[in-house]
Amino acid sequence: MNVSAILKLAASMAIFGSIGLFTVNAGIPAIELVFVRCICATLFLGGLWFVTGGHKTEAWNRKEAIQILCCGVFLVLNWVFLFKAFEEMSISIAICIYNLAPIIVLILGAVFLRERVTIGNVAAIIVCFIGSIFITGIEHLHSIEAFMNSGFLWALLSAVCYAMTMFLSKTLKNLSPYATTFLQTIVGIVMLLPMCDFSVFHGLSAKNIFFILGTGIIHTGFVYYLFFDSIRHLPTIIVSVLTFVDPVVAILLDITILSFRPTWLQCVGILFIFGGILYTVLKPASSAETRKQKKLAQ
Repeated sequence: MNVSAILKLAASMAIFGSIGLFTVNAGIPAIELVFVRCICATLFLGGLWFVTGGHKTEAWNRKEAIQILCCGVFLVLNWVFLFKAFEEMSISIAICIYNLAPIIVLILGAVFLRERVTIGNVAAIIVCFIGSIFITGIEHLHSIEAFMNSGFLWALLSAVCYAMTMFLSKTLKNLSPYATTFLQTIVGIVMLLPMCDFSVFHGLSAKNIFFILGTGIIHTGFVYYLFFDSIRHLPTIIVSVLTFVDPVVAILLDITILSFRPTWLQCVGILFIFGGILYTVLKPASSAETRKQKKLAQ
């Protein structure tokens, strides 16, 4: 097992877990924050890509490049919706709903790729859905309008867009992760530039600027570097399990620093979501291992 790669991936997920804390302290709206994030990621990862000479060895493919650009649209929308969710609800709740993405990928695979879905998978989806309802603090919402304004819709849209990004990325084979991210963040800059209100950058404090640049340089550039440098050396199951470091860190920071106190129903919702996702992630791997052992025994 590549210990160095495991530590890099765990570190990247732990750092990303603090993105909600940085977002709420940035002092600017979601669109402008994502715009800065795209610029920082383009400069950091694009510069690394060129310095290491990776751009010279890329196997460019027109169809794949178009697919990556489509992924970029969903990736940027995913960031915008997630940051909008942070504006409306607790970081812990938004992150838990956001991590429904693997379940959504499973549904997309079953519908569009005819991938096999077991009764256990369906049960996990139902459990996660119930958990997502519990986690919004449904006992305090007395109308449809209050529910829609809770931030649930933004968090769910971010999960859907993240799932679409993963789904469309499943068949990418030729271009490196650095080239992929470079193209996607360029898409973000082009998409968001016409919508940005640059007046929001006036009068920012040193603290705001620190958190804004931290979101771009640390949570996008540096984290993506660690992430891409590690996942190529690790099996899928290890990558899937270590991604849970992200929501755990986010919840701990929300509780310890931002004084978030979940109700008992929200705690049940968190357990339902994590349980459903863990089952979805771990069950295919255990089933594959069982089949492999049976085959060797024959």
